[in-house]
Amino acid sequence: MNGTDAAVRPAEPLLGVYLKPDTLFVAGEGPWLIAEDGRRYLDFTSGLGVNALGHGAGTVRGAVMEALDTGLVHASNLFRTEPAERLADELAAAAFPSRVFFCNSGAEAGEAALKLARRWARAAGGAPKHRVVAFRGSFHGRLFGTLAATDRAAYREPFEPLMPGVDFAELEDARGLAELVREDQTAAVIVEPIQGEGGVRTVSFEFLARLRELCDERGVQLIMDEVQCGLGRTGRLFAHEHAGIRPDLLMVAKPLAGGLPMGAVLAAPHVADAIRPGDHGSTFGGGPLVAHVARAVLRTLSAPEFLTAVRRRAERLDGRLRGLQARCPAVREVRGLGLMRGLRVEGEAAAVVERARERGLLVLGAGPDVVRLLPPLNTPDELLDQAARVLAAALG
Repeated sequence: MNGTDAAVRPAEPLLGVYLKPDTLFVAGEGPWLIAEDGRRYLDFTSGLGVNALGHGAGTVRGAVMEALDTGLVHASNLFRTEPAERLADELAAAAFPSRVFFCNSGAEAGEAALKLARRWARAAGGAPKHRVVAFRGSFHGRLFGTLAATDRAAYREPFEPLMPGVDFAELEDARGLAELVREDQTAAVIVEPIQGEGGVRTVSFEFLARLRELCDERGVQLIMDEVQCGLGRTGRLFAHEHAGIRPDLLMVAKPLAGGLPMGAVLAAPHVADAIRPGDHGSTFGGGPLVAHVARAVLRTLSAPEFLTAVRRRAERLDGRLRGLQARCPAVREVRGLGLMRGLRVEGEAAAVVERARERGLLVLGAGPDVVRLLPPLNTPDELLDQAARVLAAALG
């Protein structure tokens, strides 16, 4: 009997790396997920922040059909394709002068950013600098480099030893940070302007500005991880804009291609100039179909009127959540910015997530005691209100 024999196949065909409820979803419509029994669930997970325009968005559908009409789905990065080059131009124009590397996920963007920072440090001359400073509570991905920069013991320990050379600083501790960022050893500091997995913790704009100053003073590259908080989620196209700074390397991913897998790293010119052919690569990164879709999504997310509407919705949701906090002793704190929100609750967040799902609202955990909300950025006002009412019931 061999490993493919039906008699030894597991009842669950997918590898058990996720704990999933029994509900089977078969369709999506705007902010709703629809189960096989026809029940509709208000989706305030947005596919972990991916579906910024909701399910079945006309923008995404139309762009996919346009791309398919060309017959060019994949060509590899051995050749030039127009959608990737145009998307790179448009991303850089929306962010800051830079050159763009495309990949397939946020974790891949993180690996690329770490590699590019080290490559810059080596090309800059002198003793090669390799160390990376990350922050307590961080989550940058599950690959060996990004996992090494992730402060989550349960994720790290089964796979140690990880990439060496990572130091962890405390958020908002400028003095402790200065002791770790060493001019002769540190290649990069990596930070999430809002920690998603780490509890929806917003880094103060003052601390981000000081971080930028420190990196400039010591010749260290600043990597902004905006995989979850970027591309309109905070009410500005990029979260670092709130602090009035620019990173040297910017990671984006989740909503970039409207649900298709895509990530990107934007590298400022001084970093980009250090990169040589063969230093990094991706077979699928920036393929013509996903790049064409991403151009349509980026145009939508970056439109000033769209971002204004996100900020207005964020104010409404913030008001509903703070009203909930005032009425419900189980809510200890309201966190976040824009439409990336967290409720720190008394007891286990997982229990609140489950009770909300039973009532037709899908939300996420973010650590042991934080409930995370990532609604589509175009969610109607009445559904923001409805979500707050369901959360009130789930909190008892």
